[in-house]
Amino acid sequence: MTAAKTDMQAANSPGACATPAHGYACRFCGARLRHTFVDLGTSPLCQRHVTPARFDHAESIYPLHVYVCDACFLVQLPAYVAREEIFDAEYGYFSGFSDTWLRHAEAYVQMMTPRFGLGSGSRVVEIASNDGYLLQYFKRAGVPVLGIEPTENTAEIAIAKGIPSLVEFFGRDCAARVRESHGPANLILGNNVLAHVPDINDFVGGIKTLLAPEGIVTMEFPQLLHLIGRNYWDTIYHEHFSYLSFTTVEKVFEHHGMTMFDVDDISTHGGSIRIYACHGGDASKAINPRVAAMREREQRAGHFDLGYYRDFGERVKESKRAILEFLIAAKRRGKQIAAYGAPGKGNTLLNYCGIRTDLIDYTVDRSPHKQGNFLPGTRIPIHAPDRIRETRPDYLFLLPWNLKDEIIDQMSIIRSWGGKFVVPIPTVQVIA
Repeated sequence: MTAAKTDMQAANSPGACATPAHGYACRFCGARLRHTFVDLGTSPLCQRHVTPARFDHAESIYPLHVYVCDACFLVQLPAYVAREEIFDAEYGYFSGFSDTWLRHAEAYVQMMTPRFGLGSGSRVVEIASNDGYLLQYFKRAGVPVLGIEPTENTAEIAIAKGIPSLVEFFGRDCAARVRESHGPANLILGNNVLAHVPDINDFVGGIKTLLAPEGIVTMEFPQLLHLIGRNYWDTIYHEHFSYLSFTTVEKVFEHHGMTMFDVDDISTHGGSIRIYACHGGDASKAINPRVAAMREREQRAGHFDLGYYRDFGERVKESKRAILEFLIAAKRRGKQIAAYGAPGKGNTLLNYCGIRTDLIDYTVDRSPHKQGNFLPGTRIPIHAPDRIRETRPDYLFLLPWNLKDEIIDQMSIIRSWGGKFVVPIPTVQVIA
């Protein structure tokens, strides 16, 4: 019997699923959520940028209280907000504006195509395909593609690039319809989407439905091991319903009749993994020793011990204090501070720390979809990057710290007037 089935049976035993006072149950195994991982107070939706016309209107805010399940150890944010409200027709994130992310996508295609013999007779389906940032490279290689993307405005960009795209949420029903209309998928991929789904069983069940008999699934996601070990607390926001370890994701896939056969460490988002899965019993896929090694790594770290999760909240509070101490001290010295970027993680950091225009004058972003608006909650204005040259700030505070090398290279001009870069996570670091 698999560990996933054992957990599911335990969760469904008499009394185990009794609804707690707050009413939240684990989205995978159904056990009641009793243990706090971290509580970041309340925050508005991270991609709901405030337009000038809405500047004087109230914003909706929601809890950022994260729990860890003591049955399957899935770390999760209850679905305080419906997915349709988060991923709406005017979604603010476009993958194609990051050079780093585009290089990562192209390298993935160059690796996967020969490894698994993908060609004109194959079909690649990307779930959460955004603006076609990745599928464009498979298309150039002559591989038939299909994107499934719930946000209409990003899908429109992909369609304009010639990437066939369905605008809907993925799950079992969607998968069945796609299989009937397009046929099974030889490769299903999802980059940073598994954490974004409130019903993880429906999502993974859909993957099982759509996958060809000897097909491959790859999913990339930030690893919980790094979120905890490197203090990446700002990656917690309402888009991220789950915070994933390899071990728990393996249980989820096993429960739906799929097997992990390989795993890669990758550098995106400060430390992520890429998992490879296939149908259970697919003898054409040898299980790489990296799978057992990854399980062992997480077990040694304490993945199955609630004590591993308990002190994270205190480390987050200390990180907040350090960030505020730096900003307050710099402003008292008369320094001008601007920020770079308008990412989801920046929204969490700014709102949890209570940082507004008294500490950061403005931010800049390459996406014209964000320019001219204001950050949610904090109402910090978003300008085009040229604003940096015009105002010559003393410090540039990097909100998308995971792209710091790309940003430092793009904005190296600030060094000409003595400006410095500030990387806030995992600890405050000033780079001259």
